[in-house]
Amino acid sequence: MHILLAEDEHALGEWLAKALEQSGHRVDWRDDGRLVERALADCDYDVLVLDLGLPGRSGSDILRRLRAQDRRLPVLILTARDSLAERVDTLNQGADDFLAKPFALAELEARLTALVRRARGSDHPRLACGPLAFDAVTRQFTLGGDSLLLSPREHALLKALVQRSGEPLSRQQAIHRVFTDDEEVQASAIDVLVHRLRKRLEHSGVSIHTYRGLGYVLEADSPSQP
Repeated sequence: MHILLAEDEHALGEWLAKALEQSGHRVDWRDDGRLVERALADCDYDVLVLDLGLPGRSGSDILRRLRAQDRRLPVLILTARDSLAERVDTLNQGADDFLAKPFALAELEARLTALVRRARGSDHPRLACGPLAFDAVTRQFTLGGDSLLLSPREHALLKALVQRSGEPLSRQQAIHRVFTDDEEVQASAIDVLVHRLRKRLEHSGVSIHTYRGLGYVLEADSPSQP
């Protein structure tokens, strides 16, 4: 999961970003509402964890603007303000879920998984493309029922591709999903990872195709004609 974390409490933001990354997620942490809006404009995310009391631009303003633009990004509100009236008002504004501080990390992760699962229209946190499957609970890939062993960066890229199977993933989007903001990355690094994944998926019934000007697409191979 690629998560945008909008939290201005630095101790909490730093801990939460590290904890989610250790669980295998990609996290971009922003502590100002204006930076959150810039990140939303620059990158595609799976889910937004949004604190209401942000400086620069409030979480409520960010949420209203998102929904006014008809953007369907799942949004989980994370706040110390936990009155019934505020929960109802925030949900009516377009939030998908609401979690009050303090909270348990396991519950937050479970709620995020459920939000992303519902956004994709699936009843089970399992993504598949032909014989390739990814289970969001175990965070494991299988290929034809067998475990697929991948390096962390191969895993991150293949997860981004299977989440958008049949749709193009641009090179820039791939870089955002695989590498952290403080890493200096050349575009060719993604090409190298794609090459490695193609070798691992060779003759499996699923392939990564390159579409000029669009990016990479994970697709199940068409059955051969007799």
